Amino acid sequence: MNERDFLNDILTTEKYMTHSYSTFLNEASHNSLYQDVLNIFTETQNCQRELYNLMFKKGWYKLEAADQQKLQQTYQQFQGYTNQFPYNNIVQ
Repeated sequence: MNERDFLNDILTTEKYMTHSYSTFLNEASHNSLYQDVLNIFTETQNCQRELYNLMFKKGWYKLEAADQQKLQQTYQQFQGYTNQFPYNNIVQ
């Protein structure tokens, strides 16, 4: 296993863990346990971001530049949804 494969495996694990912690946080009823898991979630999320940044810097995680016209169309589409929010101050 080379360095790229190793980092990719860790990044995938971190993504799975943050997803699982997020599910727990949405359903936790005990406040103290919620706070403990929230701290662990935040640490895990930060680790995931650092791994992503490292892989991106090394050229092992590539992204395509989005088409500007498609970005604008998507923005306008979702901007139209804001009038459906129950509270006016959620998205400005």
